[in-house]
Amino acid sequence: MMAVTHVVSPNIHRCELTHRPREPLDLDLARRQHAAYQDALRRHGFTVLELTVNEHLPDSVFVEDTALILDEVAVLCRPGAASRREELAGIRPVLERFRPVVEIRAPGTLDGGDVLRVGKTLYVGLSSRTNKDGLEQLRALLAPYGYLVKAVTVHGCLHLKTAVTAVDDHTLVAYPEWIDMEPFGGFRVLEVPKEEAEAANVLHLNPSVLMAEGFPRTKRMLREAGFAVETVDISELRKAEAGLTCSSLLVT
Repeated sequence: MMAVTHVVSPNIHRCELTHRPREPLDLDLARRQHAAYQDALRRHGFTVLELTVNEHLPDSVFVEDTALILDEVAVLCRPGAASRREELAGIRPVLERFRPVVEIRAPGTLDGGDVLRVGKTLYVGLSSRTNKDGLEQLRALLAPYGYLVKAVTVHGCLHLKTAVTAVDDHTLVAYPEWIDMEPFGGFRVLEVPKEEAEAANVLHLNPSVLMAEGFPRTKRMLREAGFAVETVDISELRKAEAGLTCSSLLVT
């Protein structure tokens, strides 16, 4: 198993922000926290491939938004923030090492953070970063592989996976106020409390769930639901509007 990551850019203080005010960001601390995140991936059996190809670009540590890696194919996304599209040239050769590559083209936009995969179903958030054209292109590109693509309206946060992630094929962790939950009928939904809304973004690393530090009620809820939980501090990267899933592309 491989985890593709990217170094934290020295220009991260100029990152794109949509829902958070800009705050001073400690670059050294962000890098130490990112290293601890990578160590967590290694503990769960992933070989970490750390890229430097886009080090000058402020948001480059958030590799999840550039691509979607499935069993059969990799999708090169077209981020909704124009400032992030320069990242794609450096990411494409990496994807080609693992999968055949297809891509989203203008006028479509698609951020990987807006795509939640559960089995053969992809839930795609229609957000400020992902548009309907991008969703329809994804549906057409993946139809030959049997994937079902479902649209989800995002209205209170940056990405779909800011508000909902999966901890197994039947269970979601979610903050429902930020998205339309109707497409998720049939799932068990573990709702995070309002004061811990950002805790909805977790990373399932079998057999554990990795979550950000600082959300004790959500941590307790997950453990009471039967999940092993580990935490990692990403407080500086959260200032750049990051969640746990943002900083890696997992190849399994």
